Amino acid sequence: MSDTTTAGTATATAEPPPPERPAAEPAGPEAEPAAAEAPEKAPITRLWAYARQHLRLLVIGGALSFLGGLTGLVQPLIAMDVIDALADDTSMRDPLLMLAAVVIVGAALGALGPYLMQVAGQNVVLSVRKRLIGTLVRLKVAEVDRLRPGDLVSRLTSDTNLLRTVASTTVIGGVTDSFMLVGGIALMAWLDLALFGTTMAMVVLVTVMMLFIMPRIRNATVDSQKALGDMGSLLERVFTAFRTVKASSAEEHEIARLDDAATTARDKGVKASLWEGLAGVAAFLPVNIAFLMVLGVGGARVAAGSMEVGTLIGFLLLLFYLMGPVNGLIASLSQLQTGLAAVKRIEDVAELDAEEAANGTAADVGEGPARVAFRDVTFRYGEDLPYVHHGITFSSSGKGLTALVGPSGAGKTTVFSLIERFYPATSGSVTVDGREVSEWPLAALRRMIGYVEQDAPVLHGTLRENLVMAAPEATDAEVEDVVKAARLSELVERLPEGLDSPIGYRGMTISGGERQRVAIARALLRKPRLLLLDEATSQLDAANEAALKQVMLDAAERTNVLVVAHRLSTVTSADQIVVFDAGRVRAVGSHAELVETDELYRDLAASQLLTADQ
Repeated sequence: MSDTTTAGTATATAEPPPPERPAAEPAGPEAEPAAAEAPEKAPITRLWAYARQHLRLLVIGGALSFLGGLTGLVQPLIAMDVIDALADDTSMRDPLLMLAAVVIVGAALGALGPYLMQVAGQNVVLSVRKRLIGTLVRLKVAEVDRLRPGDLVSRLTSDTNLLRTVASTTVIGGVTDSFMLVGGIALMAWLDLALFGTTMAMVVLVTVMMLFIMPRIRNATVDSQKALGDMGSLLERVFTAFRTVKASSAEEHEIARLDDAATTARDKGVKASLWEGLAGVAAFLPVNIAFLMVLGVGGARVAAGSMEVGTLIGFLLLLFYLMGPVNGLIASLSQLQTGLAAVKRIEDVAELDAEEAANGTAADVGEGPARVAFRDVTFRYGEDLPYVHHGITFSSSGKGLTALVGPSGAGKTTVFSLIERFYPATSGSVTVDGREVSEWPLAALRRMIGYVEQDAPVLHGTLRENLVMAAPEATDAEVEDVVKAARLSELVERLPEGLDSPIGYRGMTISGGERQRVAIARALLRKPRLLLLDEATSQLDAANEAALKQVMLDAAERTNVLVVAHRLSTVTSADQIVVFDAGRVRAVGSHAELVETDELYRDLAASQLLTADQ
């Protein structure tokens, strides 16, 4: 039987803080991470942390790509031999065969090297996504309440894809292109110093232009990624309340907001593309000017007899060849800015508050009904927000049913959040089995609790997957028993594949009452030592409400059950009723006692057509 304290009023020991904030309204759900307010790029050294685990594959792929690039440098020299053989009227077979062999080998290396780097890049993304998933799913409830899920999803998807590119092809490709550029320039210097000087003037011009353009590419791409995250967050917001949007005829309003976000994303993307396009022009135009100057100066020298025509052609071929490495290097530098911005967004997630990970060992959670006690507990969602609880004190222990009742916003649901350690109490003591909840291993604490939320969320998947989510080791017989207890047998029979039938996104193919019963069955299947039911019968008809009331009473014969209810008809059989009012425990007692002694409870009972003898 629940530990029933003397009916009366529990008051706070301190001066009451500012007016309460409704418990069901978490702090700032539309807020975004602080990092998103002023996004930056990560240092390039951070790429090493991601790439080093896959360094062998990256090095092999990079080496093959580098060798493929070397074959490109060799081709102009062999072409010079072909031209010389043609001028000397000798056989061109050997240089042509050599040129063909170099082309074939270069093509093979050019295909295999990038492939291996892409494999390494995918491995990098896999390891990062696994770590991100672990962090995101373990985030504290308070963090998720203030963040935007759409933005977090974009960090797991689009940002990690950008990381894949920069961690594999961008860096190694940039290094390879740099070596190719240096090698080509060295060959040009060896062939002809005068033409080399003409070309280097253009290289200096490209470098100066890139120093001006690259920071602008970085800033533009950061803004573009943030705009995409904003658009994703707005769309996620619509899907979260899709039926409400339609029922409110708010489609046009939401479409307008999404259109504005899409337009902003387009504008930011166009700006990034503009700077990237300018980077391409800055690389392409000087090279073409250099080609014209080399052709003019070199042609004059050939005509004057101071240069062989083969040397001029070889130099021009080298110049054409170097357009590839130059463009590749510019693209790599541009992608690097985008990738480093993505790395910063990914690493911002690691700075969010996350819960401890389970250590993989089964902690001892004890046996029998758990004891819960609140001692002078105060709580608020943030330092700049009003208090929800003002020194509440009550306890519930042993088998039995304890009901938490009171006006909306009185702080009842927040009691469950403090027990589950979704939030820490601001002050006071919350204990389970005489032990502070903060001292329990988190996995052990939650393993002993069955919890049914107010909106009874059902996840996408099959009915069976939803039922066994909290008890994956449950047997078929145990699942069948809980289906009967929660009056889900008719639903199982109606579904085409029974328990293995998909029930749609958020369980939209079943009724609200059925979703509530699924959530209750899921909690019961865990065989909890403490069962928390938040308005568990709010969407049930009279027959099912009576049945679920009996389920609660049956569970109360085996364990400690706490239920939050606005329908007082569901708790008249409670062993103990705790009356909340404005964040305080106003009175504790049985239904009959409270009808006699507490005016608020009497008014609540009267408004629900309850009488003392019911």
